[in-house]
Amino acid sequence: MTNRTEPEQVAGNGLLHRRLFLQGGAAAVGAAGLELLTARPAAAAEPPDVPQWMKAPGAGMSGHGERSRHESHVQRTVGSQPGTTGSGGSRTPLEHLEGIITPSALHFERHHAGVPDIDPDRHRLMIHGLVERPLIFDVESLSRYPLVSRIQFLECSGNSGANNAPEPPQQSAGQLHGLVSCSNWTGVPLSILLDDAGVRPEARWLAAEGADAAAMTRSVPLEKAMDDAMIALYQNGERLRPENGYPMRLFLPGWEGNASVKWLRRLKVLAEPIMAKDETSKYTDLLPDGAAMMFTFPMGVKSVITSPSGNATMRGPGLYQVSGIAWSGSGRIRRVEVSADGGRSWAEAALDEPALPKAVARFRAAWRWDGGPAVLQSRAVDETGAVQPTRQALLESRGPQFRYHYHAIQSWRVSPEGEVRNVYA
Repeated sequence: MTNRTEPEQVAGNGLLHRRLFLQGGAAAVGAAGLELLTARPAAAAEPPDVPQWMKAPGAGMSGHGERSRHESHVQRTVGSQPGTTGSGGSRTPLEHLEGIITPSALHFERHHAGVPDIDPDRHRLMIHGLVERPLIFDVESLSRYPLVSRIQFLECSGNSGANNAPEPPQQSAGQLHGLVSCSNWTGVPLSILLDDAGVRPEARWLAAEGADAAAMTRSVPLEKAMDDAMIALYQNGERLRPENGYPMRLFLPGWEGNASVKWLRRLKVLAEPIMAKDETSKYTDLLPDGAAMMFTFPMGVKSVITSPSGNATMRGPGLYQVSGIAWSGSGRIRRVEVSADGGRSWAEAALDEPALPKAVARFRAAWRWDGGPAVLQSRAVDETGAVQPTRQALLESRGPQFRYHYHAIQSWRVSPEGEVRNVYA
């Protein structure tokens, strides 16, 4: 007979050992731990009658699947800049999602001049500049090259920036942190195309230009282009959605999303960065002395608890699953720790497998809430040893005017009434 034990508390305010979410762990913990997963007692459940949907055939088949109408509330938060309809962003509803893959229809978006309606048969990608052989590709010719697929995240460098404000904004996890998504990207390694073009020895940079009305242009170091950059053609198994760059986009794993230029039409190989408006007037990091850092591409190690999270209401004391996501532009997530007492004590969370480089990792921890006040936090560590900073440490290191690359620990306060709010702790 299996020995059954009570779940072990390993940190303050009711955090339990991560073995509850490790393979075989639940069986060892037994019934006391499985309160996390049990259904309502039979006496409280409705009788097992025959529901209406079992009494007649259901709807017919369709050429393109749609989600249940009962899930129609799961929507992105869309915000356009004043006076425009196509400039702004839409944020992934992180609090409604599970696993690590973001559905394509819920992937975050950031636009500067709307979404162009591009005819794929007329679209071209040109590689020119400091190359021996300027090349032009259409979608069909690109598709003949060897394709690779990788599950990796994409994050806007402005993500989570609302937490720079003096007072904590009362928003959901998605509204605060939803400019990050994770997809299975498929495309052609950029290094292959550059090798075919014959990059000259003096080349150090690329200028990537998009085919939207803003002609979004960013400079990319040649070293990154030859490393893991991709011309993405597919997302989550289907052709890119128009909002995410159809018919092709540059994808730079682990780097700020703005540099992964959508609707890619031109790559000019250069000796120096092009210093485009999109990397001088925007996407620079202002320092306390008035100087600005440029080309701070990699995204820092980061995590956020998505359940329970902002604007949620908990249903009384008991065992809960604390779940969230973690990611780093420097590689794999090695560890995530969770606190229920505002960072005074920490418990290591369980990570779902597989742990992939530059991909979102899903973490889980068991928490026995006693109904008292609590502050939930998560802290990620990546494979380089980088640790997610506190908000205070981040602001002290760079000043409150620093607009981009916010990756501090997120704090959610749980009141005795079960209301979950954003706080600075």
